[in-house]
Amino acid sequence: MPATWNFADIWETIAKTVPDALAQRHGLVSVSWRAFDQRASGVAHGIVADGLARQDKVALYLHNGPEYLQAVFGCLKASLVPVNTNYRYLEDELVWLWQSADAAAVVFQSTFSEGVGVIRQRYPGVRLWLCIDDGRCPVPSWATNWDDFADTPPSACRWQRSGDDLILIYTGGTTGRSRGVMWRQHDLFLASNTSSDPDHADLEYVRNRVRLSSGGESVTPMGLPAAPLMLDTPLVFAATVLNRAETVVTLTEPRFDAVNLLESIGRERVTDLCFVGDAFCRPIADALDAEPQRWSVRSLKAVSSSGMAWSAANKARLLVYAPDELLIDFLNSSEASGMGRAIVSRRSAPDSARFKLGERAFVVDEALQPVAPGSGVIGRIAVRGPIPLGYYKDPGKSADAFPIIASERCVIPGDFATVEADGTIKLLGRGSVRINTGGEKVYPDEFRACVNDIPGVVDALVVGIPDERFGERVAALLEMEPGHAQPSPQGVSAFVPMRLAGHKVPRLVCFVETIGRGPNGKADYPAARGQILKRLSIGSNAPDRSV
Repeated sequence: MPATWNFADIWETIAKTVPDALAQRHGLVSVSWRAFDQRASGVAHGIVADGLARQDKVALYLHNGPEYLQAVFGCLKASLVPVNTNYRYLEDELVWLWQSADAAAVVFQSTFSEGVGVIRQRYPGVRLWLCIDDGRCPVPSWATNWDDFADTPPSACRWQRSGDDLILIYTGGTTGRSRGVMWRQHDLFLASNTSSDPDHADLEYVRNRVRLSSGGESVTPMGLPAAPLMLDTPLVFAATVLNRAETVVTLTEPRFDAVNLLESIGRERVTDLCFVGDAFCRPIADALDAEPQRWSVRSLKAVSSSGMAWSAANKARLLVYAPDELLIDFLNSSEASGMGRAIVSRRSAPDSARFKLGERAFVVDEALQPVAPGSGVIGRIAVRGPIPLGYYKDPGKSADAFPIIASERCVIPGDFATVEADGTIKLLGRGSVRINTGGEKVYPDEFRACVNDIPGVVDALVVGIPDERFGERVAALLEMEPGHAQPSPQGVSAFVPMRLAGHKVPRLVCFVETIGRGPNGKADYPAARGQILKRLSIGSNAPDRSV
């Protein structure tokens, strides 16, 4: 019996306990737990046979689909390290990422063959190119066909693995270059455990839990990650669904489409949905409002979001169509799970900025001392307990983000907050994107929560631009509903002082067609700042893009 949790041990145990239960659903494709386990074993054997050694890194360059989680499972079986890869990256970014991660193998879709063919000439460190035929392009001659591995009959081989085996999660990099966060599997399991499994691995406990749940449920719960699995939030969500012996449903289109999502929820009777804030919730609510009789989402029991502010208005809109669901706003990051959460139902009033601190979380000031509730002091959220080992090959950044506080190693991802008198926290945003104007600090999330109440505003972003007198001045980008009359920049600036102090009022307001958030729902702050500076340099004053 293993002493530490390893995801492959858990999933193999589930596959042996309920082999005919459904593990994956992708459109019309169904994968049983038996097939999920067998295909992952074939991939594991094939990769190891090609010369990869224990804890070698395997980059996954894939859209959502059954193969993504099968590749993750195969890596974990053979004690290899899966590495998420943003499929929107361009050539130079991919070369940098795979070199940074020391990727020894790459699993990719044939759609990406042309670009991968160029990259393989620039990065010779990859020893195995494993290609999934997605029907759009043929498998190139220099790559191994995925099916040659996945369809291989499983053998009785038992790999050496433990809870010390790594999962390497690269951050979104929206405020700078992406970093690889090193999680021990045991720590990641404990940090994301929602089944109340014991702290020490007990596979007999897992078997009993699975037997009880499979015997008492008439319908297997379905979990759908709406965002790409290449991101940490949906990947950990999918792993948690599998840990509970439930079914992971994936969308068939790489680009998010609310209609596709709603049809999948209704067809599969999805019970658990994971997305990233308003970037996903607003188009879902818009589609439901436009055709309220077309879809049913009443099967939803829990909808969770992480990584981006989720407005109270959009939470309320969603509750109209699924009144029995819980809306859970998690305050997590690639480096820390359990910083805080906010739970909303139809019996509670939504609040987009106030969270209850997690059991292992606390707020510290600049001297790393706890912030007193109700003091008004702005501090950073810290987390103790199961946390990552640090950033891959970056000891300097690791030392900064993982300090020792009260003789205990903690993580401080950089989220600023104040602690209210009742012990809840008000989230202000990441320090890496805060604005320093004349010595006063302005936090983007605080502005966004305020300006979202202006009629017609779909999304908002605030950044700092250079100013000779104050160092930085506040500038805002606003995305409006199509066809909605946009307010004047002066009107926006006049609205903000009603909620926020004068130094937080934007001195510049730009109206844009889209904020341009990525598939993780996060904004590209450097790009937004560059967009404003470009407009200033050309003196743009078009009526639909006021400055």
